[in-house]
Amino acid sequence: MMLHAPSKRRPAIENVEGGVDVVLATSIGNGEDLGPAVRHAFESGKPETLVHQLRNFAKKKEIEIEELCKLHYEDFIVAVDELRGVLVDADELKSMLSNENLRLQGVATGSLLNLEELLELYSIKKNVSEAMKTLKVSKLCLTCNMHISSGRFYHAVKILDLIEKDYIQNTPLKAFKKVIEKQIPTLKKHIEKKVCSEFNDWLVHIRSAAREIGQLAIGQASAARQREEEKRSRQREAIEQSRFGVVGDSLYSLDIELIDDDSVLEFDLTPVYRAHHIHTCLGFKAKFHEYYYKNRLMQLNLDLQISSAQAFLESHQPFFAQIAGFFIVENRVLRTAGELLSESQVETLWETAIGKMTAVLENQFSRTDTTSHLLLIKDFVTLLSATLSRHGYRAAPLIQVLNSSRDKYHDLLISECRKQIRDILASDDFEQMVIKKEYEYNMNVLSFQLQSSDTVPAFPYVAPFSSSVPDSCRIVRSFIEDSVSYLSYGGPINFYDVVKKYLDKLMIEVLNAALLSMIHTGNIGVSQAMQIAANIAVLECTCDMFLCQAARLCSVPLRLVKRPNAGLAAKAVFKASQNAAYTALMHLIDSKLDDHLALLNNINWIADDSTENPNEYANELVVFLDNLISTAQQILSLEAVYKIGIGALSHISDSIVVAFLSDNLKRFTLSAVVGIGNDVRVLESFAEESFQNSGLIDLNKDRSFKDCLIESRQLVNLLLSNQPENFMNPVIREKNYGALDYKKVANVCEKFKDAPDRLFGSLSRGNAKQDARKKSMDMLKRRLKDFS
Repeated sequence: MMLHAPSKRRPAIENVEGGVDVVLATSIGNGEDLGPAVRHAFESGKPETLVHQLRNFAKKKEIEIEELCKLHYEDFIVAVDELRGVLVDADELKSMLSNENLRLQGVATGSLLNLEELLELYSIKKNVSEAMKTLKVSKLCLTCNMHISSGRFYHAVKILDLIEKDYIQNTPLKAFKKVIEKQIPTLKKHIEKKVCSEFNDWLVHIRSAAREIGQLAIGQASAARQREEEKRSRQREAIEQSRFGVVGDSLYSLDIELIDDDSVLEFDLTPVYRAHHIHTCLGFKAKFHEYYYKNRLMQLNLDLQISSAQAFLESHQPFFAQIAGFFIVENRVLRTAGELLSESQVETLWETAIGKMTAVLENQFSRTDTTSHLLLIKDFVTLLSATLSRHGYRAAPLIQVLNSSRDKYHDLLISECRKQIRDILASDDFEQMVIKKEYEYNMNVLSFQLQSSDTVPAFPYVAPFSSSVPDSCRIVRSFIEDSVSYLSYGGPINFYDVVKKYLDKLMIEVLNAALLSMIHTGNIGVSQAMQIAANIAVLECTCDMFLCQAARLCSVPLRLVKRPNAGLAAKAVFKASQNAAYTALMHLIDSKLDDHLALLNNINWIADDSTENPNEYANELVVFLDNLISTAQQILSLEAVYKIGIGALSHISDSIVVAFLSDNLKRFTLSAVVGIGNDVRVLESFAEESFQNSGLIDLNKDRSFKDCLIESRQLVNLLLSNQPENFMNPVIREKNYGALDYKKVANVCEKFKDAPDRLFGSLSRGNAKQDARKKSMDMLKRRLKDFS
């Protein structure tokens, strides 16, 4: 019956399902939202259909439930019975649990109290531990603030790093932790600003101090150079003493000088070290490196700007001292500041500076026309070069600029010397210099080794040279010193040959040329020309002295200077100039002699009577020659005196012969010849006496002064001879008339007429002798005509 009960109700169910919409049933079965269906029913105006369908669906489900219950009602009854049994057991278990709970509560009440106390203690311990950690961090923060306030930034940075690495992660208070995490970057930024501020102050300070640093360093180089010069001076003195057999203590002295080059160059780099270290700790190492380099490069560019408002002569020392100080500081930073600067960066800075300095020097040297200015700048630049080289910088380009200006400097120096020498010669009266005091003697004679003996003469002392000689020597000596000063400390190590070349140029092209110009173009007299010749001879002797001076200043051994062919070319030039001076002097002497010999025209060539006294011109010639020879003896060498005497007397003899040959002389008598003979005799007497007294005989010359008058003497002797026709006898002519020329004799004899015929002349005394002489003269004339 139970099994068939469901089948009897099935048609009813199906009827019910027929009234339910399949779509709606499916949606309800799937648990879908019926909202859209409800909305659609209301929107379409048919909600009643939907309600009806829902009611049918509900009835369908109630019928299914009812059927299900009828089908399993026996199982359900059994389950209810079992459930009632379970409830009874549950009540019993609940009662047991309640009893156990009461018992446990009674036993555990004390333990719970203890546990609560323990938990409370643990809580206190945790709070205390967290408080201690917080307090420690707070203490570190306080210490950091104190370091920052005191300017101890490195310690502050280390504490910040410690907090950041070891403490901040373990800080229990989140709010406190957030505050610390927020403040650490702020503090680091503050420290960076403070350190940068200090570093910027240092940049300003070090730039202002760089000039003083450079000046001190250059002063050290100057002092070292001075010590070196003193050492060389002592060595030269010792060598000179050893040459003369005098050995002084200084020859074997040992100078030990311990000098700390950096002892005076004290400047504070602490701000740099601190800024570098702190930036490294802050992690801004590369940033600070770049910041340092850019600022120092900017300062260098400012230092390299030279002011046009001030003359370079006045500004060059501060300019170069500033640059020297800059690179001394950079060298110290490179050596002591770790990796703050690299060698390549320093090299870049140096290349920038050396390029600007060489450009400035080349420009200023091209515009400077004063040797003293060039020398001052050059000396300071060489000190700058030595200073920077000692600190590891390559200063060769600076020296190259100086070397390239070497010719210009010496050309300017020679030009200045030329003007000075020209002024000296123009103001010189070319008379022997009179020295009245011993200090004048030392200053003008001994200092240039112009003395003729080692004995100090009595004063006043008349020197064999004029005032222009010692003045010129002072100019030459100053030239050598200036040349050595310019070439020293920077140019080639052995610059003696360079000094020698320029010294030769000065002596030849300036001094010698000026003297020759005075000789050839100057309006000078005989005494002045003689003095110039004497001056040239003295200057020739000074060549060796000047060369030795140059060698000493160049630290060249004198034995090398005194080797053959090692002297100045100027010495040979002065020797040649002496010959030119003597030639010019002889022209002046001949001109003076011609002035006196012009009185030959005043002679009565057709005089009837002769006189034993010489003619006026002869006396004047003797006075002139005596003064000439005596003056020459005082200032010229015996060889020069000999040349002058020979030349003067030869010119007189030639002039007497020329007087006989003159076209203006048509006729002369025996009396005139006798007068000329007297003149020649006076001149011969003077020539013989002056040759003996002047010491010229010691020269052992083949020709004496008297021999210079041989042509005029032989001509007079021939004209006064009783047998002039003997001239045609070769033996007699060679012995007595060897200096006479056939043509000249023929010309003179044609003009020779014996004393004029007088009334009753045939009765006069000596008529026979005169006739014989006349016949002999006529014979000589005929034979000379036949010979010609």
